[in-house]
Amino acid sequence: MAEYLAPEKKQELFEKYGKSNTDTGSPESQVALFSYRIAHLTEHLKSNKHDYVTRRSLLKLVGKRRRVLDYLKEIDIERYRAIVKELGLRR
Repeated sequence: MAEYLAPEKKQELFEKYGKSNTDTGSPESQVALFSYRIAHLTEHLKSNKHDYVTRRSLLKLVGKRRRVLDYLKEIDIERYRAIVKELGLRR
């Protein structure tokens, strides 16, 4: 079974949304990574409705992403708008 979050996939996300492929700390790259993981867990939960541990992990991840987005909104509204538009998030 292929692991869903291979190092290559992480590098790709960081390169696309961060400043470089080693830029793991920027809010944009973190939001992109969280969004990817959230999408994966959501798919898992569609077929495993009673997996409450994963459900809890998903909710924690959504909260984490929300906090990073709130931080980004405070420091730079333009970067916030750009990442929300690029990832197709809404609020």
